[in-house]
Amino acid sequence: MKQKYNIGQVITYAGAFIALLIGSGFATGQEILQFFSSYRLYGLIGIMICFGLFTFAGLSFLNDGYYSKFEKPNQIYKLMCGNKIGAVVDYYAVFFIFLSYTVMIAGAQATAVQHFNAPKYVGGAIMAAVVILVVMLGLGKIVDVIGKIGPVIAIMAIVIGLISIFMNMGNLQSSLDLIEKLVNSGEIKVASKNFFLAAGSYVGFNMIWLVAFLAEVGNTAKSLKDAEAGVFIGSTGFSVAIFIMSIAIILSIPDLYDSQIPVLVLAGKIHPVLATIFSIFIMLGIFTTSVPLLWTVTGRFFDEGTKKYKLFTLIAGIVGAIIGLTLKFDSLVNIVYVVNGYIGMVLLAWMIIRSATGKAKKQRMEAAQRNNIEFED
Repeated sequence: MKQKYNIGQVITYAGAFIALLIGSGFATGQEILQFFSSYRLYGLIGIMICFGLFTFAGLSFLNDGYYSKFEKPNQIYKLMCGNKIGAVVDYYAVFFIFLSYTVMIAGAQATAVQHFNAPKYVGGAIMAAVVILVVMLGLGKIVDVIGKIGPVIAIMAIVIGLISIFMNMGNLQSSLDLIEKLVNSGEIKVASKNFFLAAGSYVGFNMIWLVAFLAEVGNTAKSLKDAEAGVFIGSTGFSVAIFIMSIAIILSIPDLYDSQIPVLVLAGKIHPVLATIFSIFIMLGIFTTSVPLLWTVTGRFFDEGTKKYKLFTLIAGIVGAIIGLTLKFDSLVNIVYVVNGYIGMVLLAWMIIRSATGKAKKQRMEAAQRNNIEFED
C-alpha cells in the first residue's frame, strides 16, 4: 500500500524552502533583473534550467540528511567533498553567509530610501540594530512566526507580476530592444556573459544557503516522501514566481531599469498603496532572512548565549552593516551573489558527478544501514 502524503507537512516544507530563498534580492526584483530579465527571452530558458537544478540539489541535500543523521548540518560538506576539502567548503560557506547578510542590510537601506524617502543609512542601520539585538538575545522564535510570510511574499510578487504583464503586454518588442541597448551601454548590470552561466550562478549561490538547511530538514523529517514533495513544490513555486516576475520586469523596463528596487516600481504603477504594503513585506522578508544568516555565522564559532557569542554577534553585525550601508544594493548583488555563484557551480558540478557515478547512492545506502533506516530507492 502506497504511503499517503501529509499535506500539512508538505506545505510546511515547501513554505520553508521558498522562505529561505526569498531574501532581499528576489523580493526586491534586483536578482531577477540581473540574472534573468537582462538576458531578455533567453532568461526564461535560464529559469527553466534553474528549476531543474534547484530540484536536483534540494532532493540531494534532503536525502543525505535523512539517511546520514548528521549531528551537525555542516557535516554534509565532508560527506560530499571529503574531510579536508569539506572543511574548507564549510568555512567558505560561513564567509558567504556573512556576505549575504551585508546584502540584506543594503536591500533594507535601498527599500527605505526608495519608497519611504528615509535619510541615507537610517533604514539599513535600524534593520541591522534589530537583527543584532534579536540574535544576541536568542529571540529566534520571533523569526519563526514572522517567517511564515515567505510564501506570502512570493504570492504577492506573482500577483503584482501578472497584473503588470496585462498592463504592459503591448510593450514586448520595444522593451526587448531597450534591454539590449541598456545592457550594451552598461546601464543594466548582468550576472554573466550568457544566460546559461547566469542560471548556473544563480543556483550556485542559493545552493550554499540551502545545503545545511535542507540537510537538517532531512535529518528531522518523519517522512522522506513528504519532505521530497515539499522541496519539489517549493522549487516549482519559486521558479514560477521568478518566471512571472521576469516577464513583468522585461515589459516595464523603461520605468525601472535604473531602480534599486524594481518590484516597488511595478507595484507603484498598479497602486501606491500596494507599493507601500509590499515594501513592508520586503522589510519583514529581509529581517527573517538576516537573523538566521547572522546567527549561522556566530553559531559556527560560539555557543549561543555566551559572552563571546554576544560580542562576536555585535562585532560581525556592525562590520556587515557598515559594508551594506557603504555599497549600493545592486552592486553588492552583482558582486557577492555572482562571484559566489560561480564557486557554488563547482560544488554543483561535483554533486552531479557524485550522483552520476553512483557514489551518492552508495553513501546513502551505507548510512541507512548504519542508522537502521529503510532505504527508499
